[in-house]
Amino acid sequence: MKTGRSLIPGIAALLMLGALSACTPGGGESSPATPGDAQQEPAAIINIENDTASETEAIIRMNLDGAVLPTIDGVTTAADNSELAPVYLKVGDQHEVVRKLQERLMSLGFMDNDEPTNYYGEATSEAVKHFQRQLDMTEDGICGTETWDALFSSGAPYYKVSNGDSGTDIIQIQQRLYQLGYLTDDSTTGYFGDTTEEAVRKMQETNGIAVDGAVGKETINLIYSDEVKANVIALGEESDLVRRYQERLEALGYLRGEVDGNFGNATQDAIRQFQSRNDLVVDGYLGPGTMAALDSGDAKPFALRVGDESGSVTYIQQRLNHYGYLSSGHVTGYYGSITEAAVKQFQRYNGLSQDGTVGVQTMAKLESSNATKKPANVAQATGGGSSSSGGSSSSGGSSSSRPSGGGSSSGVGSGGATVSGSAQALINEASKHLGKPYVWGAKGPNSFDCSGFVYYCLNQVGVSQSYLTSSGWRNPGRYQRISNFDSIQAGDIVVVSGHVGIAAGGGTVIDASSSNGRVVHRSLSSWWRNNFIVAWRIFG
Repeated sequence: MKTGRSLIPGIAALLMLGALSACTPGGGESSPATPGDAQQEPAAIINIENDTASETEAIIRMNLDGAVLPTIDGVTTAADNSELAPVYLKVGDQHEVVRKLQERLMSLGFMDNDEPTNYYGEATSEAVKHFQRQLDMTEDGICGTETWDALFSSGAPYYKVSNGDSGTDIIQIQQRLYQLGYLTDDSTTGYFGDTTEEAVRKMQETNGIAVDGAVGKETINLIYSDEVKANVIALGEESDLVRRYQERLEALGYLRGEVDGNFGNATQDAIRQFQSRNDLVVDGYLGPGTMAALDSGDAKPFALRVGDESGSVTYIQQRLNHYGYLSSGHVTGYYGSITEAAVKQFQRYNGLSQDGTVGVQTMAKLESSNATKKPANVAQATGGGSSSSGGSSSSGGSSSSRPSGGGSSSGVGSGGATVSGSAQALINEASKHLGKPYVWGAKGPNSFDCSGFVYYCLNQVGVSQSYLTSSGWRNPGRYQRISNFDSIQAGDIVVVSGHVGIAAGGGTVIDASSSNGRVVHRSLSSWWRNNFIVAWRIFG
C-alpha cells in the first residue's frame, strides 16, 4: 500500500486528490455545463455510474494553504494525482467523493432527495451550511475535515431547526404553517422566532406528536403529509363563516347546491378545486391563505381543463354528447385532448371564447336548452394527430380521451413512438430551461427546485396546475395514475421518493436536480427505478 496520500477522514474505499485544482484534469472529469452550454445542447444526457474502491488510507490533514500535491518518497506522480481526492470540497469541485457526501446529506434530511452526482454545486453547499448551522459550526458551505467527520460520525443529527435559526429553508416552513392556519399572518421572514416556535408547538400538540417547538424529522414529514391536522375551518364544521365562503365558492362556480353553513364533502371538494385553480396547496382546508384568495378580486373562477378526472367531467362530456360534439365512447370522466377539442368546437359554434376549458359561461351554455348543436356537415372533434409542438392531440384521435402515445420522433423526446402535441410542447418547454440553477423553493422562471420546475412548465403549456411539493405529487388529485415504471411515456410526470421530473422519451427525464445544481436532461437510471413511486399522465 502506498502512503503519503491526503484523505478526508471517515471515508473507506475512496482515494483522494491532494489539490482541488487537480481534481478535474487528473480525474478525467469535465466541468459541469454552464447554463448557456446546456441550452445550446438541450439533448445532452448526463449518465452517472457509481464507482467503488476498496482501500482505506492513512490520513494526512491539510488546509487550504497546504501542499498542492502529496509526494511519495519526495516524488509526485501523475498516477497518484489521478487517484486522490480533495480534503476541502467547495462549490465547483467535481469528484466521486461528492456522491458519498450528497447521499449522506440526503439521508439526514439536509438535502432534497435526488440521484447523487460528483458535482459540488450551490444546492450541496447550502445543505452543508444547514448542517453546519445545526452543529454551531462556521456556516461557510465548505466541507472540510471537521464537517466531514461530523457528517459521517455515528452521532450525526437529522435535520432540525429551532428558535434562533434563520435561513431560506425556514421560509418554506413558515409558509406551510401559515397555510395550515398555525401562523396567523404570512410572516415568512426566514427567522425562526418566538411566533414561529409557538405555531410549531400548537401544530405538534394538535397532531399528537412530541411538543418541543422545533422542526425535526417527525414534524417536517408531518406538515407536508396528507395526515396533518390543520388549525383551520375543516370538514364537519358549521358556522356563518362557512356559509359566507360557500356563497363565494358558489359565485365563482365551484359549489353547487350546498350553501347551508355546513362544511360537507361538496364544500371540501369545491375548496380543493379552487385551491388547484388559484395556485394554492391543495389540502381542502379553509385556512387563512385560502380565505384571502377567495376574498381577492383576482380569484380565478371555476374551470375544468385537461388532466381533470371527476364526475363533473363525466357530466360535461354527457352534455357535449347530447349536443353532438363528443361521441358516447369518449364519455370517460377524464378530460383529455379529445374532450378539450370538443369543448373548443362547442365554444366556437356557441359564440364563446375558444380556450378549451369549461368555465362558468361554458358550463351555463352546456346546461341550457338552447345551445347550438354541432352542424351536421361538421366532423366531430378528435383531438388531431401528433405534432412536434403546441396544441392538443392524440394518436389519430381514435382512442378514448385517456392519454396515449409513447416516446417522440422529434425534439428532445426521442424513442421512436408518437407523442401527442401537448406532451411534446411540455418537453419542449422543459428543454428551454436546461442549465438554469436549482434553488430550493424556487418556481421559475430563472431558477427552480424539482416541484417548482414541473409546476412552471405545466402552466406554461396551458395546464393550470397548482404548486405541489414532491410529497404532494404522490396524490395530486387528478391525472391518470401510472404504477408501472416500464409504462412511463414522454410527457408523464415521474414521482420518486422526495423528487419529481418530466419524462422526455427514450428512457430519459428532464428535472431540476439538487445534486447537479441545475436543470438537466438525463437517463431514467436504476436510481429512478429503485425510488419510483408513481407517474401521472396528463395529455392524450
